[in-house]
Amino acid sequence: MNGLTKPRVVMHLAWGFWLGLLTAGVLFLIVLLWGAAVVSLIEGPTGAAWQAWVYAATVPLGPVVVIWTARRLAARQRARLVRIGVEVEAARTSYGRQILFHLYAIAVDVPAGLLVVEPRTGRRVAELDARVGRALLGPSRAETLTRRVATLARSRDEIIEATDAERRRIERDLHDGVQQRLVSMAMNLGMARATLPESPEREAIDAAHDEAVAALAELRDFVRGLHPAVLDARGLDAAISGIAARAPLPVRVTVDVEPRCAPGIEGVAYFVVSEALANVAKHASATSAGVTLTRSQDRLIIDITDDGRGGAVITSDSGLAKRAAGVDGTLTVTSPPGGPTSIVVELPCA
Repeated sequence: MNGLTKPRVVMHLAWGFWLGLLTAGVLFLIVLLWGAAVVSLIEGPTGAAWQAWVYAATVPLGPVVVIWTARRLAARQRARLVRIGVEVEAARTSYGRQILFHLYAIAVDVPAGLLVVEPRTGRRVAELDARVGRALLGPSRAETLTRRVATLARSRDEIIEATDAERRRIERDLHDGVQQRLVSMAMNLGMARATLPESPEREAIDAAHDEAVAALAELRDFVRGLHPAVLDARGLDAAISGIAARAPLPVRVTVDVEPRCAPGIEGVAYFVVSEALANVAKHASATSAGVTLTRSQDRLIIDITDDGRGGAVITSDSGLAKRAAGVDGTLTVTSPPGGPTSIVVELPCA
């Protein structure tokens, strides 16, 4: 509003004057016709039968026409405000506030344009128009918050997808590059060891071979922790079964997830199960565990149980809780002293 010059003020007031007159005339005509139709129906038809039908159709159509007209005129008022540097975002459900603005325009802008107010007063009228326009023609606070939440949700989903894609890329690069080099080096060292007799050189090659094999095993575990390739190829059933097979205690796995969830959600589910089973093996003193994954409409439900000593506490700062909350999921823990423990995680599948 600092660049609001006198010519722009004059143009703004002139446009407001004509829009105000147009609004007053159109609304008056609509209300007049609608009122006449209502009165005619109340008093009873006095003319031809078709006139009664016209009156009957006019009564319900009156409010619809008012709303439609208010939306079109509101678009013109927003364009008028843009010319003085005021951006007013269009709102979808603020018809009542739009009509209030039109009444304001009739009461303020028409007299201001008619009287050709002096520059200082004209600038104040333009500034008042800007404040009232933002309040009545723009989205309400609830609409603004709803749009902000939707924007943040989209941004979060994009970040999750980008992060998941980056993990996949790193996994591919390590699998196709470093891991293959380590495999080749371990094979070469193995062949060299087989051709050498017992000697200090043979012992050095043995040690190098063992280190290469250990490094290869650690790299495979690291790559699996980034993003398991089996999850993309065969889905949650095979991926969760792989976690259970590597667990140090028996784990029963039941997976009934059809159709499959989004890749990002499947990744979250995989790491939730992996972390939960690692905690069971480390802290629960359990002899067995169970993992059940089911899909209920648009929700993926993960139930992880164990027969350990119970008393488990998972705070909102824990990795499990953060993974679930990161995709608008929920986590519930039931773990009485003496067990059993049940962790239920619900994730959106969309």
